[in-house]
Amino acid sequence: MTNNKKGELKAKANSLPLLPGVYIMKDASHNIIYVGKARKLKNRVTQYFGSSTNHTEKVRRMCEKVDDFDYIICDTEFEALTLENSLIKQHMPKYNILLKDDKGYHYVHITNEKWRKIEAVNNNSSKGEYIGPFNSGRVVRRSVEQARKIFKLPDCNRNFDNYSKPCLNAHIGLCMAPCKANVSIDEYNEAVDSAIRFIKKGGTDSDDISILEKKMATAAEELNFEYAAKLRDRINSIRRIADKQKVITSLSFRHDVIATAFVGDICCVQVFIFKNGHLSDQEHYFFDGISDKEALYSEFLGQYYNIRDDIPKEILIDCTSDEYHVLSEWLTAKRGSNVIFTVPKIGDRKRLVEMCMQNAAEHLSHRVERSLKETAALSELGELLGMANPPRYIESYDISNTSGSENVAGMIVFKDGRPYKSAYRKFKIKSFIGQDDYRSMAEVLDRRLNEYKKGEDEAFARLPDLILLDGGKGQLSVVKQVMALHNVDIPVFGMVKDSKHRTNAIADTGSNIAIKANRRAYTLITAIQDEVHRFAISYHKARRTKEMLNSTLTEISGVGKVTAASLLKHFKTLSKIRSANVEELTSVKGVSQKTAHNIVEYFKNH
Repeated sequence: MTNNKKGELKAKANSLPLLPGVYIMKDASHNIIYVGKARKLKNRVTQYFGSSTNHTEKVRRMCEKVDDFDYIICDTEFEALTLENSLIKQHMPKYNILLKDDKGYHYVHITNEKWRKIEAVNNNSSKGEYIGPFNSGRVVRRSVEQARKIFKLPDCNRNFDNYSKPCLNAHIGLCMAPCKANVSIDEYNEAVDSAIRFIKKGGTDSDDISILEKKMATAAEELNFEYAAKLRDRINSIRRIADKQKVITSLSFRHDVIATAFVGDICCVQVFIFKNGHLSDQEHYFFDGISDKEALYSEFLGQYYNIRDDIPKEILIDCTSDEYHVLSEWLTAKRGSNVIFTVPKIGDRKRLVEMCMQNAAEHLSHRVERSLKETAALSELGELLGMANPPRYIESYDISNTSGSENVAGMIVFKDGRPYKSAYRKFKIKSFIGQDDYRSMAEVLDRRLNEYKKGEDEAFARLPDLILLDGGKGQLSVVKQVMALHNVDIPVFGMVKDSKHRTNAIADTGSNIAIKANRRAYTLITAIQDEVHRFAISYHKARRTKEMLNSTLTEISGVGKVTAASLLKHFKTLSKIRSANVEELTSVKGVSQKTAHNIVEYFKNH
């Protein structure tokens, strides 16, 4: 964003009213990139176009992309919250917290057949009875497995009207084995009904145990000891499961517990979901570029509960916020009864929040610990190159050709010290023919920076913290010239190999920087150089192979470059084209009967 544009937007923001509303940030292509709400529009929006000192990296990146903004005035904060959630769901803006609507699509399915079966499914499109939806597939699978185990229900697809040899589960006592005709349909259905009640009650229904105990006593009185023993085993299994599902809250009503842990600008939000006094499910989410808990919850809570129908009566949370009153009003309307936010100070509620926060910290520590080596390597590399901060986002480039033919380049990305393959990109050199690594590198960086200005490709949507080139001072010189033309300033260095093609040093415009003494940085740079070389050369080989295949096919009468490309796209390999018959060949667009016969004849003779 230029200073003129920033001043223009700041002036527009200063003209906003001090009223509740929603603001909509747009980029130069008029795409919506962020939607936010505010109690006082003017105060909130002007913050984006003032000093960026207190902005997080994420907000700074967003502000760089803002070309204009719209706003909608609302009568109340509640109306602004509702509108914000609706617009986020509709437009999925790039810089908003976006939680995928992938919850609540997991069910327990009871099939609609004579010998009903219980199974975990991801939708409710088939015939039969459904229990759910549940928040996660893990809960559904666990519930089904427990119910099958307790009530000794089958997990196979056999037809139990056709008796057969029992499977291993029957032999080890995990299945009542209706397949061997020793279980009546009534007894089987009774077990299925008990399993359904067990799942619906989350395995904690003392009433079901009482029913089973009465049936067991009746069976014993009637001297039906075998059936009584089966009922005894069910009761014991249910009690064992209930013991594992330890009651950790005295609150019997539906409630959630939410807490967050931070390490720098990386955070983990942990959610505990309680039903009937039991921990029913738990979820956690990681976010980068966020350092303010209240700002995080301002976005997260709206998104989290917007995609859920099962709204709790109370939400225990680990920090206060001025926005809870409007969130409470919104959730109350959604639930149909009062919903409150509580920041507990003492007692069981506080203990639950502390436990939730400990779990968030545990998840975060695993994530951070996993990347400690990478973080140390990035810190060492940043210090070695004289950078103010470790380079979290590194791009690397390499050129590959064979005597100037099939001249290509590869761009790879290392994010937080690891390959970030979704951002890898390939370039075919277009501006000249022949071999010139300097001109090739200049073209690639020019195209990459032009793509950044367009903002259409996610891989080019941000500038890297560091660029590493597979080459020396010549490549560095031309790339610096390109960056100067684009008015960008990114640290750029070359990666130099020794006579044995092993990573040896970092090239600067002055003298080379020795790196072997810096073991972590050396290992990271070697990995980057090896990966960018592999990626570029594999693309070059693929281009050469395709060109050779095209050359082979274009030797056939009636097959030009377009037809050759269509054949390769359809059949994938030359061997499959070679073995294809006339009918298969003519199914390809552009291949006539005559051309198909020519192809068949050609491969007969070659």
